[in-house]
Amino acid sequence: MKTHLPVRPAVLLAALSLCVPAIAQKQAPPEPGQPKDFVAPKPRRITLDNGMGVTFVQYGTIPKVTLRLGVRTGNIDESASQVWLADLVGDLLTQGTATRTASQIAQQAGDMGGEISVAVGPDRTDVTIDVLSESGPHAARLIADVVKSPRFPEAELARLKADRLRQLSIARSQPQQIALEKFRATLYGDHPYGRLFPTAEMLQGYTIAQARAFYDANFGAARSGLYVVGRFDEAAMEKAVRAAFAGWKKGSPASSRIPKPRSERRVEVLDRPGAVQSTIYLGMPTIDPSNPDYISLVVTDSLLGGSFGSRITSNIREQKGYTYSPASQLSSRFRDAYWVEVADVTTKDTGASLKEIFAEIDRLQAEPPADKELRGIQNYLAGLFVLRNSNRPGIINQLQLMDLHRLPEDYLATWVKKVYAVKPADVQRIATKYIADDKATIVIAGDQKAIGEQVAPYGKTK
Repeated sequence: MKTHLPVRPAVLLAALSLCVPAIAQKQAPPEPGQPKDFVAPKPRRITLDNGMGVTFVQYGTIPKVTLRLGVRTGNIDESASQVWLADLVGDLLTQGTATRTASQIAQQAGDMGGEISVAVGPDRTDVTIDVLSESGPHAARLIADVVKSPRFPEAELARLKADRLRQLSIARSQPQQIALEKFRATLYGDHPYGRLFPTAEMLQGYTIAQARAFYDANFGAARSGLYVVGRFDEAAMEKAVRAAFAGWKKGSPASSRIPKPRSERRVEVLDRPGAVQSTIYLGMPTIDPSNPDYISLVVTDSLLGGSFGSRITSNIREQKGYTYSPASQLSSRFRDAYWVEVADVTTKDTGASLKEIFAEIDRLQAEPPADKELRGIQNYLAGLFVLRNSNRPGIINQLQLMDLHRLPEDYLATWVKKVYAVKPADVQRIATKYIADDKATIVIAGDQKAIGEQVAPYGKTK
C-alpha cells in the first residue's frame, strides 16, 4: 500500500518559483503567412430577350441557394415630394400579386425553407430569398410573380404607412440620424441623395395610385439583374428563370441623376440643449469605386479612421477618452461617394475632438505611414475581404457592386493583391488628394450653448 506524504508549503513555493521564469517569459508570436489571392467563384452570365441580366454562380457545399433580383430604382427616382415613396412601394410588393395573397407568398417561401424580403436603397431595390437547393426553380417563379404583378392592395396601405411613421419618429429622435440628414442635405442640396427623411404629412399623404405610378415608371426587366448563388441544378434553374421572367415588360433604362456634391469648411450645429454628448459628422465628397485609386483610398481610410486600430480611433478613444466608438467610412452610390468620420464625443471635448481629427488627417498628409503600420492594415483588410465573401449573400453583394459601378471582371480576384500593392507613399498621396480637410463639412448635433465657442475655430458656423 502506497502512502502519500503531505507537500510542505515551503517546498511547493520553491518548486513554483523555478517555473515562474519559464511561464513569465514571453514568446514572440509566429510570423504571419504569405497572403494568398482571393479565389473568386466564376460567374456565368446570360441576358434574357427582355434585357434582364442573369448571373449564375456555383458556390459552397451546403445544399442551399440564394436568389436576389436587383432593380435599378430606389430613392434616386423620388421627387422632393416623394421621399420614402420607393420604400413604401417596396413594402407593398410582398402584400399580394395577381395570383397570390400576402399569406400565400409567405407560406410558399416558408415551405421552401426561407422567406422573401425587399430592401430599398438609394440606387437599387433588392428582392431576396434563400432556400433549399431543390426549391430554387420555384423560388425564381415566386420572385418573378412578386415583381411582375404586384396587386398593391388598398387595405394594407394604412398599416404600412403607420409602420413607416413609427420608423420616422424613432429616426428623428436619434442624434446620429438627424446629423446624417443634415450632412447629406449640405453635401447634395436638392438631389435625391440629399433627402433622407420625409415629413410625417408627406408620408401620410401617399396613395395607392402614387405607389403604382412609381412602380410603373421605374420597374422593368431593362433595369434588373437576377443573381443565383449556391448549389443548384443550373439547367433546371435557367429554364425556370427564362420561363418566369419571359413576359416581364422591358421598361425604361435606369435613370442617370449623377449628383454634384458641394463641400466647404463650415460647421452646422443642430442644437440639443442639455445634451451630454455631441454627435460629429465630418467629411467631404471623394472618389467612387469606379476610380482606379479607390482601393488605395479604402486602405487609407482604414488606416486613418476606418478600423479599430486606426489612428483617429487610437487618438480620441484610447489616448484621450473623448469617445467610445468613433469610425470613418467611405459611403458610395452610383458615380458618387464621400468620406466621413463619425463620433459621439463628450460635450466638453467637442472642440478638442475636432482638433485631433484634423491633426491626424494633416499628419497623414505630411508624412507616409511606417511599413509595419501599413502592413497591419493590409492584413486586416485582406482577412475581412475573405470573410465577407465567404457566404452566398456576400458574393452577391460583390457582384452587384461590380455591376453598379461597371468594374472589371477580375475585380474580385485581384482585390487582395491590389491592397497589398499599396505603398506608404501611396497612402500619403491619397490622403492629400482625396481627403480634402480644408473643404470638410462639419455637422454637430449637440448643446449649442456649451459647444459654440469650442467649434468656432473650425469653420464658418451656421
